[in-house]
Amino acid sequence: MDVARVMESLAEQGVTVLFKVDAERMRDATKPWTFVASGVPFRDDRLVRTDAVSLDARLEVCLPRLRELGSVIPD
Repeated sequence: MDVARVMESLAEQGVTVLFKVDAERMRDATKPWTFVASGVPFRDDRLVRTDAVSLDARLEVCLPRLRELGSVIPD
């Protein structure tokens, strides 16, 4: 999966995406990767957020949720 392409597609749809890697949580071996998506396409100020052990794990959780909310995710 081309993560940059997915994020660009989301931005074009009015979604703001934040990726974060937390050094302290990485040292503690607890889900250091955070993904937060928000924006115009989501009603009622909804957020899509997850904390995960890896970038791939985070996307496996968030991308299906974004699709459920109507976002188009390229293959």
